[in-house]
Order: sequence, then structure tokens, then C-alpha cells
Amino acid sequence: MFGAALTAGVTAILSAFWGPSAIVPGVVFGTLAALIQYGAVAAVRPARDAPFSEFVSRWGWGMALRSGGIVVFLVAVLVDRDLFPPVPTAFAYLGVLIPLLFMEMRFLK
Repeated sequence: MFGAALTAGVTAILSAFWGPSAIVPGVVFGTLAALIQYGAVAAVRPARDAPFSEFVSRWGWGMALRSGGIVVFLVAVLVDRDLFPPVPTAFAYLGVLIPLLFMEMRFLK
């Protein structure tokens, strides 16, 4: 829920600065960032009381998901730079992912 609101807010800010061309990257990469972060939290949640080695393993999977989002960003920008301009697309991804990352501990409770 918070990810959707954050995506809408980031997309509105991006469209104010870059115009309508920033709406698609804002929605697509904001949603992608929210899904990735929720997936990372879901991977770590079962291991919060587990031994440290299992926790770190699951945390690593979450980091791999976030890194995969960067790869998707690179591919999208290289394949269709008109639809996914680099700066608004990067701001969309990071503008949603980073606040959710800081709130991760709340989501794990």
C-alpha cells in the first residue's frame, strides 16, 4: 500500500519536472521498485529469528533482487531511451526503493 502511494507521489513529482514523458517510467519503475522491495522483505521475514547464516543468505537474495532491478533499468534505457529516459527512470526506481528500504525494519515486524 505504501509502495503504491510512494509510486504515485514520485510519478507526480517526475511529471512536474520532466513533463508527460516521465509518467511511464515513473509508474513502471516505481511499481518495479515496490515489488522488488516487498519481495526482499518476504525473503528475509522467515529468517529474522533464524541463525545468522540463514538470515544473511536470505538478505543476500534481497540484495540480488535489488541489483536485478538495476539490470532491468539498464536494459530498458538501452532498448528504448525515448520511453525510458535515463534520469527520470533512475529517479523513479531509486525514489521508491530507497524510502522503502529505510522502512524495511517496520515491514519485518
